[in-house]
Amino acid sequence: MKRAHIQIRSDAETALAESLARAEKAASTGEPSDPVATFTFSSPAQLFSIISPKRWELIEHLQKIGPSSIRALARSLQRDVKRVHEDVVALVDWGIIDRTDEGKIEVPFDVIHADFDLRAVA
Repeated sequence: MKRAHIQIRSDAETALAESLARAEKAASTGEPSDPVATFTFSSPAQLFSIISPKRWELIEHLQKIGPSSIRALARSLQRDVKRVHEDVVALVDWGIIDRTDEGKIEVPFDVIHADFDLRAVA
């Protein structure tokens, strides 16, 4: 099962340290870590600029229907092809969706988990 993890980390060093700790654990135990693609955003504003409500809907719908052409995806979402194309380009650039060998687009993850905290500033 391919999984993706979306997180907000304003401290890049902490995110890197967490990734290294997972890799060290996998190396020391000899067991591969759960294959997780991690998408780290520096702020909620950055996250929401990349994964807007319309793009989230596109991701969910594409997971449901499987690989699709952009035109067919736009039709099934009842959206303008140009706008869907713009959304697809942004999501492909981030690696959240992929292009298949046949030129279709797909979500390569079975599960996408979003995880972030909202904390009061001390």
